[in-house]
Amino acid sequence: MSTLSSKSNKTIRAALALSLAAALPVSAALTPAPAVAAEGDLDRAVTALRGISTMKADFVQTDRSGQTVRGVMTLKRPGKIRFEYEKGVPMLVVSNGKSMYMVDYEVNQVQRWPISNSPLGALLDPSRDVKRYGKLVPTSHPDVVSVEVRDTKRPEFGVITLIFARDRAAPGGLRLTHWVSLDSQNHRTTVQLANQRYGVAVADSAFTFRDPRRSSRRPG
Repeated sequence: MSTLSSKSNKTIRAALALSLAAALPVSAALTPAPAVAAEGDLDRAVTALRGISTMKADFVQTDRSGQTVRGVMTLKRPGKIRFEYEKGVPMLVVSNGKSMYMVDYEVNQVQRWPISNSPLGALLDPSRDVKRYGKLVPTSHPDVVSVEVRDTKRPEFGVITLIFARDRAAPGGLRLTHWVSLDSQNHRTTVQLANQRYGVAVADSAFTFRDPRRSSRRPG
């Protein structure tokens, strides 16, 4: 893949921050033509999330301006995730089960969020009760299930909309296809998944990183 310019990296860096920081409701991200959700779909979505022990997938991240960046996502429950970006994007997003880190090797900076303070907490945080904080959102197709997750008492924790497709081969019969988050200025970030592989062997060392501030340091 071609190397991205420094200006492009700055745009991507902003989009990454938006996808990790607090968000607001994402109703505008969904197709307005509603389809009635099947009974028990929220339970099925919870089962699908809890049924993912490990997963690898290719991803495409799109920011509000339509700029995209690709990479590979690695997930290991509870709480671990890694976004390895394409060549030319000197950044890494990784969670070690406790905290989410955005590592910027271009400017030698590291930003940190507790998992619970990120919209991705709905996917990663084992203490986040998706059924308690989630609700089904109408979609345009009966085989698509959309769940909006937010804690109304803690809006700073953010909102994420998880979109699933019915797939008997996926955990719980639902395949996570993408998610959408918005920040307080309605800046939207979308992450689309493809080529999902479940139950793959993933070492915990995949969720460490080289700290550009001090190369020997690891997240704790």
